[in-house]
Amino acid sequence: MAENSLKKTSKEKSSTRKEKKASQGRKKRKLFGIRKFPILLRILLVLILLVIALILGVMVGYSVLGDGSATDALDKETWQHIIDIVNKKE
Repeated sequence: MAENSLKKTSKEKSSTRKEKKASQGRKKRKLFGIRKFPILLRILLVLILLVIALILGVMVGYSVLGDGSATDALDKETWQHIIDIVNKKE
């Protein structure tokens, strides 16, 4: 009878396995729960990259398709001229 009390039943073995897996899951969550790169910083980085891509696209498009200088695409007068052409009333 002493041997039977020392041996674990299959239910006890499975419960200890489940406890080990649960504790490992908690450790993983703690490990991955801390963000090295916060979400707000990610959003800010994406917005900055979008603005840079927009500016570079305007410069390349203006210089390649429009045969103008790339730096002229950023001038206020250029954009005012484009707005005047679009809003021209006939």
